[in-house]
Amino acid sequence: MRRVFFPKLLYLAVRLALAALFIVAGVIKLQDPRVFAVTIEAFGLVPAWLVGPASRWLPVAEIALGAALALDVRGSLGGIAAMLLLFIAIIVYALRMGLDIDCGCYGPAEPQAKAFGSLWTSLYRDLGMLAAVVWLYVARAARGFSPRNPLSPFTKTPKECPACR
Repeated sequence: MRRVFFPKLLYLAVRLALAALFIVAGVIKLQDPRVFAVTIEAFGLVPAWLVGPASRWLPVAEIALGAALALDVRGSLGGIAAMLLLFIAIIVYALRMGLDIDCGCYGPAEPQAKAFGSLWTSLYRDLGMLAAVVWLYVARAARGFSPRNPLSPFTKTPKECPACR
């Protein structure tokens, strides 16, 4: 039954799609950090002195976590989940405050945002990505998929390491 609901190929496809979404979002934001800084400032949650650094480091973190997830590095899925929860909380805050702004997730002019409203579209997309994260965690548990430990070559004991003999 596990193979029906959690096939390896689907696990790989969902993981790579989620990674690609984060990498693309980060690259788009890095192309013009000033535009992203204006978006961050519009939410009113970050002090003015932190807007510039946040507009540069947040996209770098998205790209790094996306690349790590693509390589199935341990901890990357948790980092993606944490970022999504943060993004969802910020969007819900903005909706409750009645803000009518672009979230800046995939650039300043998302086509679907114009049709449906940027914040609601972003919320639904982020909830969908969070559902993908939950599915990946369940698939890992059900099938015994284990992410890579990037430090494993450095943490093996001499008995486990054939080159160390």
